[in-house]
Amino acid sequence: MRKIVAGLFISLDGVVESPEKWHFPYYDEDMGRSVDTLMRRCEAMLLGRNTYETFASHWPHQDPGDPLAAMMNGRAKYVVSSTLTDPAWQNTTVIAAGDVAALKEGPGGDLGMSGSPTLVVSLLREGLLDELHLLVHPVVVGSGQRLFEEGAGHIPLKLTKSETFGTGVLDLTYGRA
Repeated sequence: MRKIVAGLFISLDGVVESPEKWHFPYYDEDMGRSVDTLMRRCEAMLLGRNTYETFASHWPHQDPGDPLAAMMNGRAKYVVSSTLTDPAWQNTTVIAAGDVAALKEGPGGDLGMSGSPTLVVSLLREGLLDELHLLVHPVVVGSGQRLFEEGAGHIPLKLTKSETFGTGVLDLTYGRA
């Protein structure tokens, strides 16, 4: 059975929206290694529609010789959406929310999630997310979408790994409790 593994940049006040506006001052070799390790262990990507649209507008236009662009473009992508009908980004399949459990049970390697916070919380509530990797940045952003909005419900997790980077970023890995 595949694992579903999510990785998110998050501020001290829980903001996950638009990390490109606040996380770069904290990016270092340690964070790069952590992100790269997580991405390389997953065979395919699982994305929500908004994250898919952001990625699809960026990655296909990057230098194909860039290893990260090659990985993002070449990897199989599953987009959970009830509105996306004709994805243009190569290797993309649209699935319904109810199909995630079957995708997880199917053959293949782990499914990686980057971004897609609404989908991450939904999968946590349904017991389908196996690992949650949070790169907690030592900054208060003040506004924006938070990972856990009011009403997310009670979701018990267990810390399975932690590391502190020189920039003050905490690399935290949680599993289901």
